[in-house]
Amino acid sequence: MCQPQHRFHVPVMGTGFTIDTPLRIGRFGIASVMSLVDDHLIERVRRHLLRQRGRAVSPIGAREPDARARRITAWLDLVADLLEEQMAALRAQPFAPGSEKSRYFELLPEDARPKAGYRRLLVLPAGAERDALAAELTSVMAPGAIEVNIMTKLDRVGTGADGRPRPPEESDAKAALRGIARSRFTGSLVLSAGVNPGLFSALEEWPSFARDEEGRVRHGLIVKVSDLRSAVIQGKLLARKGLEVREFRVESGLNCGGHAFATEGELLGPILRELHESRDGFPGLFEPLIERALAARGRAMHPSARGRRIRITAQGGVGTHGEARRLLEDYGCDSTGWATPFLLVPEVTRLDARTRAVLVASGPADQYLSNASPLGIPFHNLRGSSSERWHAARIAAGNPGSECSNGYCKFHGDLTGEPLCVASSAWQRAKLVALGEAAPPSVTEASPAARAVYEKACLCKHLGNGALIELGLAREDAPVAVCPGPNIAWFDRTYTLEELIDHIYGRGATSLVPAARPHFFATELALYLDDYERRRAAAADPPARRDLEAYRQNLQAGLVHLRALAAKPAFPGENLASLSEAVERAEERLRWLERGSAEERPHELGCEAVFTSTA
Repeated sequence: MCQPQHRFHVPVMGTGFTIDTPLRIGRFGIASVMSLVDDHLIERVRRHLLRQRGRAVSPIGAREPDARARRITAWLDLVADLLEEQMAALRAQPFAPGSEKSRYFELLPEDARPKAGYRRLLVLPAGAERDALAAELTSVMAPGAIEVNIMTKLDRVGTGADGRPRPPEESDAKAALRGIARSRFTGSLVLSAGVNPGLFSALEEWPSFARDEEGRVRHGLIVKVSDLRSAVIQGKLLARKGLEVREFRVESGLNCGGHAFATEGELLGPILRELHESRDGFPGLFEPLIERALAARGRAMHPSARGRRIRITAQGGVGTHGEARRLLEDYGCDSTGWATPFLLVPEVTRLDARTRAVLVASGPADQYLSNASPLGIPFHNLRGSSSERWHAARIAAGNPGSECSNGYCKFHGDLTGEPLCVASSAWQRAKLVALGEAAPPSVTEASPAARAVYEKACLCKHLGNGALIELGLAREDAPVAVCPGPNIAWFDRTYTLEELIDHIYGRGATSLVPAARPHFFATELALYLDDYERRRAAAADPPARRDLEAYRQNLQAGLVHLRALAAKPAFPGENLASLSEAVERAEERLRWLERGSAEERPHELGCEAVFTSTA
């Protein structure tokens, strides 16, 4: 696989926001991640792109045999073919001012090797030397990686066309795996949301995820991890199946968009430091296991698999060039993920104009961690979204919940005997009856138990509607859910691709965010303190609070780490002063909590404080 020329990537966002991002920016060498959750959305977008290009459409019906896997294969084949066509057309262009070919090189980081050659090309007169250099630069042009995401825990078995449960090997995640393995695309699979033993075992059934006789891996494995322990556990599980991890991708547990998988108080900085310091030991941990697994199948380990350097990347709240440099230079990361800001770049993500306008106008109080997800995992939500208003109107009309046409979250059979999604009307009506609230009151009048029912919202369809509206495949008034991270508060308009990439690389005339924007580590720290305080409040007795001791100790260790970081020289655009202030507030807040919270809460110790920090 080619060495990436950019030092950032666009992570997966929702089910539809990055559904065709590789076709929008991949030709500029930028890596991005598509979600494989919603094969209904995937099939609609595939048909649309084929019709748009005047090509024959062979629909794959939802009730056809192995439809989910076949839809994913067809989609990935189409994306790979179209991106290959884009690259061929781009390479065939001359180097001319304003051309996309010139744009490819202008977007590269300043110290990328091809960038120096491009600068020299610009001043060379026409002739043999210029032609030779142009040919050389053209030969190094490579597309950004196409990556696909499987959320490992979203692995419904479901029923077949005959209404009977499907066999376990036909579960949603395993069907997606088959779709990837059978496709022509070359790229990586991102495994997120933790260990799924059945899915991990299914990986070894497909040769495309392992090294071939020539030492190539067609579908590399990227594993999203929460910390070093998670990396070692998942790396060893895969190694015992003869599989290599190409990259460990670390995301802040709380300072992110989408679902939030909070750690036990461990902060991103210490996690990355430990991973960086342990990286040299990964070959010794994983390679003997891989070798034994291959030997058991009569295969030798390919020489190119030995002594590999596993990539480490980080994402979650990064918002300035200085913060990106900190991750790359101080923590040894190979790339940084920028998600939420790209929701405001129409050239990159699929989102309807109405919802994008809500994002532009949103402030710190509009982004919140909710209980909306049917998966029972905290979920970042946006106040004022059309999905939020749509659900409120349903509740007011006495008909809470949604019609469940996709059914990806049908996991709960406790009330009706058949699996239902907790965001569905059927489940919510049954639950309200069980609670003795058959006539749904308004949200404000509801009991806490009823409010917990109302909180669950349809994400399967609402996260995809923004893309479908923008593509003209759904009504403009269809409800749209969007899941930005807290970072959205500091980006206040739409941007061009050039503007945001210049911001990432620190070469814009001015920063896209105000100098007073707090360091992303400061925001993360405040979010974890809020989480710790919520957990303490929920732990009603001393034994339960003792269980939080490890959380508190991890926070204390994080404060030591951040205090040392705050004392270092800042990179340009890195607000380390805000980090020092955040550490002081956190120490005061922890002391207040340990005293039993009997006295008045100190002013501005919560997450809201980071939004008033000074540069």
